[in-house]
Amino acid sequence: MKATTVQPTHEHEWEAAPGLPAALPAGETLLWQGSPDWRQLALHAFHLRKVGIYFAIMLSVQTAQLIGSGHSGGDLWRPLVVSGALATLALGLLTLCAWFAARSSLYTVTSKRVVMRIGIVLTVTFNLPFRRIAGASSRHYGDDSTDIALQLYPDDHIGWFHLWPHQRAWHVRHPQPTLRCLPDGQAVGELLLKVWRESHQGESIVTGRPRDEHVPHNTDGVLA
Repeated sequence: MKATTVQPTHEHEWEAAPGLPAALPAGETLLWQGSPDWRQLALHAFHLRKVGIYFAIMLSVQTAQLIGSGHSGGDLWRPLVVSGALATLALGLLTLCAWFAARSSLYTVTSKRVVMRIGIVLTVTFNLPFRRIAGASSRHYGDDSTDIALQLYPDDHIGWFHLWPHQRAWHVRHPQPTLRCLPDGQAVGELLLKVWRESHQGESIVTGRPRDEHVPHNTDGVLA
């Protein structure tokens, strides 16, 4: 079967309904809408904590080098202040990007599909019918936020850069659209599982996946 590229719908000045490129057709109902938690998005998608640790290590190395070279007083503190200010600026920009990414994103679950309205500068909308979703996996973070990744069939494809940062890490060849850092991720996962099962009646659930992958009702495995 010829591979199909899922084309995004570009939104400009208006939406028929929040997060939707067009009004819902007859027989389709809105079940849930939500957005990422920007604080958790900053930590897990923009890796704010890891970048902060990196800068802290670099400042420590710079301090040791300056002291080892005999610098003291203003000759010691001035370069450290400049480096610290630049590091703070970089972390602030990352945090701002995470805030914009969360603010501009809206995930929608209907009785027929998952809709992802994403994009900071150029907003795009992806319609993912449940019949084209082969499976799903979730990752629960210790801060009570959850990622839910949607696995598409092999003949469907969305560009990795079109999705970023709303994609599952390390899945570049066949990106998986991901509902990132949901504060109510467990409830959303249970809802997705219920509607997915209704759309795939007669199909089974495959278990035995790694620890960080599980169907959203807290049993190990993925939808398949």
